[in-house]
Amino acid sequence: MSGTTTAGPMFSEERSGEVVAASFENTPDPRLKQVLTSLAHHLHAFVKDVELTEEEWETAVAFLTRTGQMCDDVRQEFILLSDVLGVSMLVETINHRTGGVSTESTVLGPFHMVESPPRAPGADIALASKGPPCLVTGRVTGPDGEPVPAALVDVWQANEEGFYDVQQPGVQPETNLRGLFTADDDGRFWFRSIVPRYYPIPDDGPVGELLAATGRHPNRPAHVHFIVTAAGYAPVTTHLFVEGSPYIDSDAVFGVKESLIREFPLVDDPERAARAGLANPFHTVHFDVTLQREPRSAP
Repeated sequence: MSGTTTAGPMFSEERSGEVVAASFENTPDPRLKQVLTSLAHHLHAFVKDVELTEEEWETAVAFLTRTGQMCDDVRQEFILLSDVLGVSMLVETINHRTGGVSTESTVLGPFHMVESPPRAPGADIALASKGPPCLVTGRVTGPDGEPVPAALVDVWQANEEGFYDVQQPGVQPETNLRGLFTADDDGRFWFRSIVPRYYPIPDDGPVGELLAATGRHPNRPAHVHFIVTAAGYAPVTTHLFVEGSPYIDSDAVFGVKESLIREFPLVDDPERAARAGLANPFHTVHFDVTLQREPRSAP
C-alpha cells in the first residue's frame, strides 16, 4: 500500500521472539533493554518448546493472579514461588560469589519482616520457647582473617514447633527468637537460643498447590538465619543448618550449601551450663562468618 513503511518483520510463529525483542530497541536504559530483549527470546522459545495451549496459558495467568492475591503484610507468596523454583537461590548465588574465601550466602526467606531488637552479648533470644537449649558462638573476620569489630549480627529462627513469631501473633511474643548483636573488638559474638526445628513453608496457597501437583514436599531443614554487616565489607545473608536435620538433602527452596552445615553436639557440663545461663545438658554450635571487602569505587 502506498505511503506505508515497515520497520521490521511482521509477527509470525517463527519470528515471534525476534519481533518482540526488536520492539525494545529504543529502550533508553541499556540494562533494561538487555533484560527485556533476553526475556523475550527465552520466553517465546519456552512457549514454542512446550507448545503451550490456550487453556494452559489461562491457568498460568490465574495462578499468578492468585499468587498476588495471597500477598499481605506478613506473607509474600511471590517470594515463595521464586524460592521453590530455585530462582531466589540462583540470584543470590550469582550476586554473592565468594571465590571460596568468604561465607556463602543463601536465601533471605519470607519471614525477615520485622527489625530484630538489639540485644546484649549472650542474651537469650528464646523469650517463650521450650526447645532444647543451645549456646551459639562465632566470630566475624575479613578475607585475611582479620577480626571485624562492631560487626552487626542479625539472627532469627523458628521455634521448637517450626513457627516464626510473625506466624503466631498472640501465641509467641513479638520478636521471639530474633536478635541483633554487635561483635566485640575481636569480632566475636555469642547468644543463647534453642535448637531450631525443620518446618514447612506456607503451603495453603498457589505455591503449595504447585508443590503438591509435582509431588514435592514443602519442608525446610532446621536452620538459623544470619545477616552480617560491617563498614567496609560486603554484607552476607546466610543460614546455619543443623547437621542431620530432616530434609537437609531436599530443602524445598534449595537453600542448603555444604559449607553452612554444622553439628549441634549435646554438652553435659553443669558448671559450663551455669556460666552460660542455660539448663544442663545443652547443645552448642560455633559459626564463624568471613566477609568480603566492599569493592572500592574508582576515583
